[in-house]
Amino acid sequence: MSKKASKKNAGTRLNKYIARAGITSRRKADDLIDQGRVKVNGQVAREYWYQVQPDDTVEVNGKSISPQKHRYMLLNKPKDTISTTDDERGRDTVLDLLKLPEKIREGLFPVGRLDRDTVGVLLLTNDGDLAHRLMHPRYETKKLYVVRTRERIDPHEIDTLQRGVELEDGKASADRVTYIDPKKREEVGIMLHEGRNRQIRRMMEAIGHEVVHLERVNYAGLTTAGLERGESRPLKDHEVRKLKNRVKLK
Repeated sequence: MSKKASKKNAGTRLNKYIARAGITSRRKADDLIDQGRVKVNGQVAREYWYQVQPDDTVEVNGKSISPQKHRYMLLNKPKDTISTTDDERGRDTVLDLLKLPEKIREGLFPVGRLDRDTVGVLLLTNDGDLAHRLMHPRYETKKLYVVRTRERIDPHEIDTLQRGVELEDGKASADRVTYIDPKKREEVGIMLHEGRNRQIRRMMEAIGHEVVHLERVNYAGLTTAGLERGESRPLKDHEVRKLKNRVKLK
């Protein structure tokens, strides 16, 4: 890198700068640097310690980036929306539902994914560090779902879900499974800390049940109380602090 790009004056460490731009977490930003996908002032960045200065130009994958104010949005996701930032088939995404200026909306991304037909709590943010920790198995972020099936779920099947079932990507188990109403055995609450693709639907299929309704009602303590389906709101300061405390992020 040039003399200018090697200076160590007080600034923002390069991986932190990338995370604040909403690109990824600081840890994964280091991988981008290793892969030569980050440039500072037109030159490939190599030094993790580099302190980005106000007059520097930083690019990731050829696109100029800059830090953004961290934003945290809670969405009550409806059916028929995709949990991604864009869709090559032109289907509605969760970003399309946010009542925010396009420039702000485009910097956000969903923390984890809900499949197209699953509804309920979805967090969107541009805080790469928080998103990374919430999704990392180490922090065991709790997720609570309401699951309704076509047929009755027997007590021994609840035990099976808690002990674990074999899926194509390994054994999966629920932290807790319980009837919501003992008189309605087609509906249970399932708590997980894992986050595999379509995990609950696949677990239910493994014991012979078809899911007809799936709703995430709690994610890391967040609920959709007061939000109609398809509506969103910014998180309150105390909610953000609680999320960061959960994953030991200052």
